[in-house]
Amino acid sequence: MMHTTVGIVGGGPAGLLLARLLHNAGIDSVVLELRDRAYVEQRQRAGILEQATVEALRAAGAGERMDAEGIPHHGIELRFGRRSHRLDFPSLTGGRSVMVYAQTEVVKDLIALQLADGGPLLFGAEVTSVEGAQSDSPVVEFVQEGRAQTLTCDYVVGCDGFHGVTRDAVPEDVRTTYERTHPYSWLGVLAEAPPVYDELVYAHSDRGFALASMRSPTVSRLYLQVPNGTDPADWSAERIWDELDTRLALDRDPGWKLERGPVTSKAVLPMRSHVTEPMRYGRVFLAGDAAHIVPPTGAKGLNLAAADVIVLARALARWRETGSAELLDAYSDTCLRRVWRAEHFSSFMTATLHTDPAQSPFDTRLQLSQLERIATSPHAAAELAENYTGLPLPR
Repeated sequence: MMHTTVGIVGGGPAGLLLARLLHNAGIDSVVLELRDRAYVEQRQRAGILEQATVEALRAAGAGERMDAEGIPHHGIELRFGRRSHRLDFPSLTGGRSVMVYAQTEVVKDLIALQLADGGPLLFGAEVTSVEGAQSDSPVVEFVQEGRAQTLTCDYVVGCDGFHGVTRDAVPEDVRTTYERTHPYSWLGVLAEAPPVYDELVYAHSDRGFALASMRSPTVSRLYLQVPNGTDPADWSAERIWDELDTRLALDRDPGWKLERGPVTSKAVLPMRSHVTEPMRYGRVFLAGDAAHIVPPTGAKGLNLAAADVIVLARALARWRETGSAELLDAYSDTCLRRVWRAEHFSSFMTATLHTDPAQSPFDTRLQLSQLERIATSPHAAAELAENYTGLPLPR
């Protein structure tokens, strides 16, 4: 049996960032991660970091390689009606921007710090239950290398994702679930090819949505809207590139084509929205995907998870320093205000840029009208830019 102040279930970016913030505040923790280190460091997810996330990583001591290798982005390009319009983030938000730095690299940096001088980080630890949420010492049962073990904690934080077990510590008659399933998916592609543009391109077309992103100056991350149930094997590299050329086409440059390269991975990503309330029950807290899922269109998933653990780390530091649980008691309400704004923004971006299989020509004209307003109204453009770069974290 082990004991720690904070038991963290899940060694993804949220759990690892929380562990690092707690370490810097002098609070001990143990991180339990189901997968092995190699799997965690190769798990492909988001790559857009809001300014607040970037600042939190720097404060946690994980900013050196990000600042050297990350790609600052000061805007995005919207393409619709075969025309393009760029949104300049700093001029619209008072100086804010975002950083392109893959989640795989964030995780590698945080793991290296945790193993160097942090608390225990246990890979291959399968958490089977979280019990005693309403007691003074909740218990985490887990199995590692075939041996059943017990971790007692002052607090437990579930950073174990949508399919994790921590959410089950909140009784069904206590929690409320809000969710939406979208009628399309994304085909995500990683390719050894230079990026389309030096910033992200979000494209609305009558054939569906497309997104041209990047991982580095030589590696592109590309997405195509596809029907639910699509098999990635049905999409050859040639078909992927041809469809991207079509959806990203511009009237001003009719001969323009993407620079092609080998497709190194492809996968279909379902689009869903999900929120669990409350995000705290007794001494068990939920953070990141364990509490909420957003469609990837707004680039909010990783950033929402980071915001959750930043708020929680501050609350735990206040409790440690003063004995006051005031911020801990406010955790769920504080985070949910930001969560629902991010859900709204992600839903707006998704509905505006995607072509629903059942939508009418009238609906399409409404989408184009909205995009035209963003392109011509500083107020509409600022609203998008402020949400994309990230709303301020609560004090």
